[in-house]
Amino acid sequence: MVSLSLPDWDLLIRQARRANLLARICILLDERGLLEQVPQKPREHLKWSRVISEKHVQAVHWEVTQIRQALAKAGVPVVLLKGAAYVMAKLPPAKGRLFSDIDIIVPKASLNAVEATLMLHGWAATHHDAYDQRYYRTWMHELPPMQHIKRMTVIDVHHAILPETAALHPDSVKLRTAAQLIEGYDDLKVFAPADMVLHSAVHLFHNDQLDQGLRDLVDIDSLLRHFSSLPAFWPSLSVRAHELELTRPLFYALRYTVNILNTPVPSDMIKVAQSGRPNPLTLIITDQLFERALMPVHKSCSDWLTGAARQMLYIRATWLRMPRLLLARHLFHKAFISPKSE
Repeated sequence: MVSLSLPDWDLLIRQARRANLLARICILLDERGLLEQVPQKPREHLKWSRVISEKHVQAVHWEVTQIRQALAKAGVPVVLLKGAAYVMAKLPPAKGRLFSDIDIIVPKASLNAVEATLMLHGWAATHHDAYDQRYYRTWMHELPPMQHIKRMTVIDVHHAILPETAALHPDSVKLRTAAQLIEGYDDLKVFAPADMVLHSAVHLFHNDQLDQGLRDLVDIDSLLRHFSSLPAFWPSLSVRAHELELTRPLFYALRYTVNILNTPVPSDMIKVAQSGRPNPLTLIITDQLFERALMPVHKSCSDWLTGAARQMLYIRATWLRMPRLLLARHLFHKAFISPKSE
């Protein structure tokens, strides 16, 4: 990087900003003592991106504190997910991260109590359309996103990591039961290491929006590198993937982290993960799709098939969420009824 020309830096900064990875690049360069070797103008962009990221991390700490206080009397165990979990547990994917919301997972039986408590403390639903409310509450794995009326921050309250209508049904009770307390807290938990990797894989490879796909893949890479030092991590990852019906997302996670980011995965683990491998034709197609869609949303990272690849993966993700009849109904409503009511 330090040998890049200014035009190359200009392109890299644009790509990294679209991928939400600019601050992370700054931190990685700084950790290696290379940041001051970067030309002045690009270095200014990198440093400002890190300042913004640090402000986001401070905001996450504050927001988590508000959520803890709001839910303290509800008696509901709170497990943080994704970015907030990385920050509070001080994990590598938190480096240089920007945030749009806080995700938590609670028991399904506690959803009403959690929602009511959050409303009493200033959070309100953001989706007021009757169809959207029913869509979330009947079929999805979370409440409609809630936004604080003063701070404008958003919280997503999950009761599962995949919709109830999805073909895969990872047991939420098992995930929450295995969750671990964050050091220094007696009321905050995060998923166990193997479960955290699997959730990150599910989030990426079942997502209908892949504009941050490379950042999510970098998250998985960071988690794998970090947790690989744990003696039982790789065997537990394999066992847990089978137990939670997530062998296919794990296969994709290992395949693309290795192929794109050179993640050091043991050969034995690669062999074990083959149990989630799709048939040869499906794999050829998914390789063509994901290898395009996981790149930054920038014209320099696209070819004439990239737009179609993103559209096909959107359809795939929606297909994985719902049975065919419900999917057809949902798409018809979104295409022809929802626009008329706006």
